[in-house]
Amino acid sequence: MLAEMAYRPIDDKSAVINVKVPIAAVNKVMDTIRGVLFLSGHEVTQLDEKTGERLYSIEEVFPEATPGMVLRGLRGKEELTQKDFAVRLGVSQHHISEMENNKRTISLEMAKRIGAEFKVPFKIFLL
Repeated sequence: MLAEMAYRPIDDKSAVINVKVPIAAVNKVMDTIRGVLFLSGHEVTQLDEKTGERLYSIEEVFPEATPGMVLRGLRGKEELTQKDFAVRLGVSQHHISEMENNKRTISLEMAKRIGAEFKVPFKIFLL
């Protein structure tokens, strides 16, 4: 089975490129094309497939955001206390406090656990 990828113009001078590749290779091909475009000095952005509007990364929207801020924000959105969330993760409330205040680095394993709890990509909790 093939997947179709389209690179649409950002300005009037850009060309649209349509490529069909095996589904198993889509991510590799996309990463390679993005890398080549980036290295050649071109802006690489993602577009929403439905609306065609540019998608922004969390780093672009919140350049000063830290993993701790993201954790605190998500926990607050779910109206969970540090203690309640600590119980869910099986750690101490102090551990949650240190992560939120950037005094404790969030490990890969902990990021995966937190991401699973909030149903978000774990990478947002890593530096």
